[in-house]
Amino acid sequence: MKHTAITERLAGLGGAKWEVYQKAKDLVAEGRDIIEMTIGEPDVPTPDALIGATVDALHRGRTTYSNGRGEAGLRAALAERYSRSCGRQITTDQVLCFPGTQTALFNVLMGVAETGDEVLVGDPMYATYQGVIRATGADVIPVPLRSENGFRISAADIAARITPKTSAILLTTPHNPTGAILSDGDIEAIGRLAIEHDFWIISDEVYEELIFDGAAFSSPLSRSELADRVIVVSSISKSHAAPGFRSGWCVGPASFAEALLPLSETMLFGNQPFIADMTEKAIRDGSSVARGMAERFAERATRLQERLAAKTNLRALRPQAGMFAMIDVSATGMNGNDYALHLLEHGNVAVMPGISFGDTVDNWVRVALTVDDARFAAACDRIIAHSNTLHSEDA
Repeated sequence: MKHTAITERLAGLGGAKWEVYQKAKDLVAEGRDIIEMTIGEPDVPTPDALIGATVDALHRGRTTYSNGRGEAGLRAALAERYSRSCGRQITTDQVLCFPGTQTALFNVLMGVAETGDEVLVGDPMYATYQGVIRATGADVIPVPLRSENGFRISAADIAARITPKTSAILLTTPHNPTGAILSDGDIEAIGRLAIEHDFWIISDEVYEELIFDGAAFSSPLSRSELADRVIVVSSISKSHAAPGFRSGWCVGPASFAEALLPLSETMLFGNQPFIADMTEKAIRDGSSVARGMAERFAERATRLQERLAAKTNLRALRPQAGMFAMIDVSATGMNGNDYALHLLEHGNVAVMPGISFGDTVDNWVRVALTVDDARFAAACDRIIAHSNTLHSEDA
């Protein structure tokens, strides 16, 4: 039977990237003691106050249909929150609500790109970005993120890849997988290119509240000269330890939100009012867990970097934010995929190969900082012991 073109465009862009994760699950099911560091789950449960707000909303009958834009209270809370953080007025007609950042990204990309277009995106990139871009029919144009630049995207590298087909650039700040944060200067330079060549800036800011001490966050949404071309997507998944609630949004020009609304309605026709009520509370009250997570993740990243530097030839790069750290494994003589499979089989630690995120980090792996301190320390021990075993084999 015939399949549509979109299924062909997305072939190989789904579960194939998560081979090590699936192998780790299979080994755990067989009884192996695997320390799982592939997926970035918050290391605390969803706060009781948000669970209570959800239950209260259910008891109040908030199980009716919503509308395509999202519940009025949540949109008002988001408009107020972004008005404060951006230093300029954001109105409710600039906000659309979605079931999570992923759905927001899919809809937004559908609204700015189509067959024949090109979308610029940093390489490495979050594992689903290729899919949401290719779903539109547009081509993915990777822009290498260089470790010597702290994995921050360079305006010069962007400029070298702009063509008349460029419709958008998809940014992530703070970045997944590397934890890099774009500076004000980075954003200003990217903004100048967007204005000169007339393309959209989409900014995925889901890790905004997981900033480590000593780092500062900037958003292109804060720059008034970019107001007509910036769309931010985010959610409560990371900031409020609520990934399973699937509650996200996009904020952009009112005209864009109006144009995107029929697509959102066709696909979803609104999200759940009881989840919207909980999310409104989350936005208005602020996160009770984000600061603690950021502090723990920063401490674990520092510990990983120091221990590997002292005991191995592996090089861990300390992130500025987020839930992950990157390890350069090139000194082992293996690429990241071979190393991850070898570490899983012989070291009982599961990490993500860099190639799952892009060609630029083929010799790297990504490590989740979200396991508890005791397991994290044990994982460091195992990675060091495994590295020593590799040295012995080389000898």
